[in-house]
Amino acid sequence: MKQTLAISGMTCASCVAHVEEALRKVPGVTEASVNLATEKAEVTLDAQAGAAPETITQLVRAVVAAGYGARAVTDDVFAREDAQQQSQDRREVRAVVAAALLTAPLLLSMLLVGAGIHFMLPVWLQWALATPVQFVLGWRFYRAGFIALKNRSGNMDLLVALGTSAAYGLSTVQALRGAGGMDALYYEAGSVVITLVLLGKLLESRARRQAADAIRALQSLRPDTARLIDPGRPARFNRAIPTEHLLTGDRVLVMPGERIPSDGVVEEGESDVDESLLTGESEAITKRVGSRVTGGTVNGLGRLIVSVTASAAESTLARIIRLVASAQATKPPIQRQVDRVSAVFVPIVLVIALLTFLGNFWLLGGAEAALINAVSVLVIACPCALGLATPVSILVGTGVAARQGILIKDATALERAHAVTVVAFDKTGTLTEGKPVLQDFQPEGQETAQTVLAAAAGLQSGSEHPLAKAVLALALERGVTPDTVGDVTAQPGLGVGGTVASGPWAGQKLLLISHNGLNEHHPDLAARLAPRVAQAMQSGWSVSWLMQQREDALVPLAWMAFGDPVRPQAASAIAGLHALGIRTVLISGDHEAAAQRVAGPLGMDQVFANVSPGQKAEIVAALRNAHTVVAMVGDGVNDAPALAAADVGIAMGSGTDVAMHAAGITLLRGDLTLIPAALSISRRTWKKIRQNLFWAFFYNVVGIPLAAIGWLTPVVAGSAMAFSSFSVVTNALLLRRKK
Repeated sequence: MKQTLAISGMTCASCVAHVEEALRKVPGVTEASVNLATEKAEVTLDAQAGAAPETITQLVRAVVAAGYGARAVTDDVFAREDAQQQSQDRREVRAVVAAALLTAPLLLSMLLVGAGIHFMLPVWLQWALATPVQFVLGWRFYRAGFIALKNRSGNMDLLVALGTSAAYGLSTVQALRGAGGMDALYYEAGSVVITLVLLGKLLESRARRQAADAIRALQSLRPDTARLIDPGRPARFNRAIPTEHLLTGDRVLVMPGERIPSDGVVEEGESDVDESLLTGESEAITKRVGSRVTGGTVNGLGRLIVSVTASAAESTLARIIRLVASAQATKPPIQRQVDRVSAVFVPIVLVIALLTFLGNFWLLGGAEAALINAVSVLVIACPCALGLATPVSILVGTGVAARQGILIKDATALERAHAVTVVAFDKTGTLTEGKPVLQDFQPEGQETAQTVLAAAAGLQSGSEHPLAKAVLALALERGVTPDTVGDVTAQPGLGVGGTVASGPWAGQKLLLISHNGLNEHHPDLAARLAPRVAQAMQSGWSVSWLMQQREDALVPLAWMAFGDPVRPQAASAIAGLHALGIRTVLISGDHEAAAQRVAGPLGMDQVFANVSPGQKAEIVAALRNAHTVVAMVGDGVNDAPALAAADVGIAMGSGTDVAMHAAGITLLRGDLTLIPAALSISRRTWKKIRQNLFWAFFYNVVGIPLAAIGWLTPVVAGSAMAFSSFSVVTNALLLRRKK
């Protein structure tokens, strides 16, 4: 069982490590993953802890004891977080403005010197301006730094608190000694650093919230209320209830232009419904009595009464939101490595700052310059950017994918997908529509196409078999009325037989049998008829015969060829994968001819036919062993083993729940071009992660030595530190501009 907590008070990767450690110590917790960008903790519990009502309280208490805030995430958390974030933003803005107003006069002397004017504020006024910045507006750094010390570790706030306190303390000592020159006081250094850090956190928070817009956009699709129809009461007495209170079996009224509150089935009415949420297509789909509708989609001009089939918490939209949120909360393997580096980063920086002070004091002989250089080291080394580099990129990447109709279950799938070199496809229902179509039929002898089709449709009336539906669909399309057929019986291994009651075949016994069944029971007849259907069978089509039964003999009346049409986007999808340098493989349980009929025109690189579900998984494993990264695309229960065996499983949203659970990526609509799109998004996200990690390390690798030798003042170091975090988040947000 998994539980999500909203965490507050974290500032850098070290905080993430503290919260994870605190959560893992709670009995029953098997794993805890904390994301700095989303400020969420994903906690995995064993069965006993998951069933215990006090577990959530224990988790929250553990986080609070570690010095941070925590609360359980519920369905309405996004709405509440928006209100809380707006209030928090207002407080942050007031703090930044106050810090800037108090710090500006301290910078006046420095600015005037650049203009050739020597002017300095009185010492007492500098102290009066710097003190509230240091200890009121900057109190958060002391509080968080103390928490880090209590946890026997360090974090960004500890570095800021130590650095600015050193500059403030040195200035105060100098002031008490009567040294009031511009080179002796550094009140502006500490105040500017605090102001810049506050400004950087404000900008960073807003940018991170933009990155999480995908979930908020999805959440906003669900209407707040639903028009519940009370049994036995007139429609005018319908009452509005919160959508989350809907239960399975409830009947709701959906007026024109309203969003459908939850998944259901139309009981009354007819209307066009905009399902672009799921299909990505702007064209509305007509819904009639018996049609399924999805919560969050928009009703057109008609009035509908819908019977609810899923509560709001278990609707398709709710499951999509949970999948996206879960993907954004998890960590890819690379982030775990970064977290391990961050855990030892702050102690190393403290040692470097101490060595900087000692080295400068020994070389320069002055404690003031040595202390200022040490302060610069502490300030520029804050590991904010390092902690944000990966999670913000994951946050934006999964959000971009969700808006395209691509659900990425976890960050690991997103990371693996960038390295995919082979994509293996199932055939039926994946590359093809999964719905057989009567591709061709030819009457034998003097029979007309219309009479043959009427007889075949009569035999198939009432059958739910896919091939029967194909025959009836063609009859409906051509305006052919099926003959009335009685005594219809299905004869296993032989076909469907019955006696025609009307039409030119009245009184005749007819049989519809597959060519394979004919070959098994009447091999001589099948051999004589084989040349007539050889081309159809070589094309991979399934062939059936309409026969007239005369005592012990069968007289052929017509043959019919059924085929599963290839999805319209299949060719574009395969071409898109080849453009990315990815090989394509077809793995099918059908015979070789059927598999080649699909793979050949699409230009696929390799075909495996006549394979069982278990063999599909073995083939995927063999491809992986050949030093390749394999993605498997499927839609059915039989594809689940292969999806699980692949590095990345990709399930069609129109497929089974089993397939979607086994896959790391789900395509919400049957558009195969989403496959190269998903891999492309993964590649771009991975590129952003590498760019962000490079810049995060670059700032520190270059900045720390420059600060240590005195080439960077604390003010410049503070600016660079704030800019590094903001630039990492902004760079990740550029992912949203890609189409």
